[in-house]
Amino acid sequence: MTSTGTFSIDAPGDAARAAELRRVKALATLVLAGTLALFVTAKALLHVHPAFGFVAAFAEAATIGGLADWYAVVALFKRPLGLPIPHTAIIQSNQHRIAEKLGEFIEVHFLEAAPVEAKLRQIDFGSFVADWLRDRKRSDDLARFALRLLPEALSATETSGLMTFITRRITTQLQEINLAPLAAGTLRGFVEEKRHQGLLDDILRVVHQSLTQPETMAVIREKIRDELPTLLKLYRADKFLVNRIVASATTFFEEVRNDPQHPFRGEFNGMLLSFVDRLGSDRAFADRLDGLKRELLARPELGDLARNIWSNTRSFIERSASGETQVLQQHLAGMFVKAGEALAADSELRAEINQGLVAVLRSFIADQKSGVSSFIADQVKAWDMGQLIALIEINIGKDLQYIRFNGALIGGLAGLSLYTLEYLLRLL
Repeated sequence: MTSTGTFSIDAPGDAARAAELRRVKALATLVLAGTLALFVTAKALLHVHPAFGFVAAFAEAATIGGLADWYAVVALFKRPLGLPIPHTAIIQSNQHRIAEKLGEFIEVHFLEAAPVEAKLRQIDFGSFVADWLRDRKRSDDLARFALRLLPEALSATETSGLMTFITRRITTQLQEINLAPLAAGTLRGFVEEKRHQGLLDDILRVVHQSLTQPETMAVIREKIRDELPTLLKLYRADKFLVNRIVASATTFFEEVRNDPQHPFRGEFNGMLLSFVDRLGSDRAFADRLDGLKRELLARPELGDLARNIWSNTRSFIERSASGETQVLQQHLAGMFVKAGEALAADSELRAEINQGLVAVLRSFIADQKSGVSSFIADQVKAWDMGQLIALIEINIGKDLQYIRFNGALIGGLAGLSLYTLEYLLRLL
């Protein structure tokens, strides 16, 4: 059926079915004509032998039965012989009522919550998605399709003002973040997980390496030399002191790094925990962090950096969409394939997806089923009934024509039975 409410009778086999329908119609009409001719002939020969009375009774009743069933079949679709007989052309005359009842029937019996949910639960949406994504070609096509849409989506984001709205929302949310409790909680977890000990080892290593650099030792020696009396300078006491300081520091650093229970580590723990407590409770610290945050967010360099990142990202996506580079497409396709493989291996996740989709689709169908009913009714009302009837006749008309055969046979047998009973009663 097309959008204008007309049907196209060109489905495979329609021509053959139409030819078969014409053949059966002609045969049924021929049977009717034959019973009528037989009735006339038997009536004419009734004086020859009483047996012709039985033949005439059969033929008469068969003709009447055939005519009655012809009328019933024709009246279903059109007016017999074009006559305005009441209660004929039933389908055409009741098109709107049939449309309303069909829509109502589908809404009540096909779109009820229980049968819809039962049918939806038979579908494994999760497995379907997993199998679809695991197919490399499909994932490539999906990645290519997504990349084609991205440049337009980015342009729409910019021109519609959505980017400005998002930027303002992000900035507002960042401004509202209270850094002090967040920083205190992060540092406390850092200490509780003993990750600060590795940081201490790294600090000691860096300090030791810096202290043993010739340039550093020369600077320290100069500072010491400036503070020493002239007599000690003559004995090069500055070099001795620098060497002793570096040696003592090296020994200390090695002891701390090699001893997990070294007292200095406890001191370092206490210092950090004290700082964490102060950070979480001291309003001065909180105000200072908040000020630093606001100064950072107000810096023009941050806006320039964001715009530069956005510009580079958009340029990369546009080049990927045009096929100039395949990196992003391959990455997306690989990500889709891995997602499909992970979904195929996770039965619990598939079950959750199925359950979620069943709930969503069930609710959607429940909300839209009245609209579906109205849509079906409107479509049926807009149908060209002449073409619809032709389509129905092509598909079930052959079976309807056999009603005419049955009517002639059953009518004839009924007439023969009644005539026989009448004949026997006359003999008594």
